[in-house]
Amino acid sequence: MPKKKKVKKKAKIKLKKVILKKKTSSNDKKPASANSDEKPIITKVKKQASEKKVYNVKDFVVYPKHGVGKIVAVEKAKIGQIDIQFYKIFIEKEKLTLTVPINQQSNLRPIASINQVNKCIAILKTKPKIKRTMWSRRAQEYDQKINSGKIYELAEVVKDLNKNTDIIADQSYSERQLFEKAYERLKSEFEAVLSLGPEDVQKKMDKALGRLELAKLE
Repeated sequence: MPKKKKVKKKAKIKLKKVILKKKTSSNDKKPASANSDEKPIITKVKKQASEKKVYNVKDFVVYPKHGVGKIVAVEKAKIGQIDIQFYKIFIEKEKLTLTVPINQQSNLRPIASINQVNKCIAILKTKPKIKRTMWSRRAQEYDQKINSGKIYELAEVVKDLNKNTDIIADQSYSERQLFEKAYERLKSEFEAVLSLGPEDVQKKMDKALGRLELAKLE
C-alpha cells in the first residue's frame, strides 16, 4: 500500500511540471510590445483633411493681397499631362484679373457675413490705439494686417489711422496711403456683403469713424 502512495505523488509532480511548461510557453508567445523594457512605438496621427470650399461664377471672394474680387469663370487647362482647374477672379478696384488654381485656393476666403460686418462697424467706433513705437515699424505692422485678408485686422487699421479731429494736417503721406488702402479694401467688402452702393457704404463707415461730424464742422 505505501508503494502505491509514492506512485501517486510522482504522478502529481509530473502533472505540475506539465502545467508550468504550458504557462511559460504561453507567456513566450506574447508580442514584443508587451515587454515593459521596450519603448512603445508612437505613430503620428494625420490631421483630417479639411473640406475644400467650392466657389461658383459670380461669387465674391477675398484674395488677401488684392482684396475683394468676383469669380468670372471656372476654367480648365492642361499643363504637361496634368489637368488643372482654376478660378478667374476680377479685382474691380485694381482692374486686375487673377488666375488661381483650385488646389491652391487656401489663398482665398469667402466674403464676410453681415454679423462680421456689424462687428467691424463696432471696431470702427472704438478709440484708436496710440502706439509709441517708431513709425517705420508701425507701418510694417499695418501693412501686414492689410494683406492678411482678415477683416477684423483691416477694420483695426482703419480705426487706428483714422484722423477725425482737426489734426488731419499732422498725418504723414505714408499714413494717408495706408489708411486709404485699408479703407478702400474694407469699403469694397462692405459693398459686396451689404449689396449697397459706394456712397451709402462710405456714409456708414464715416459715421462710425466720426468723419461726418468733422465734415459738418468744416
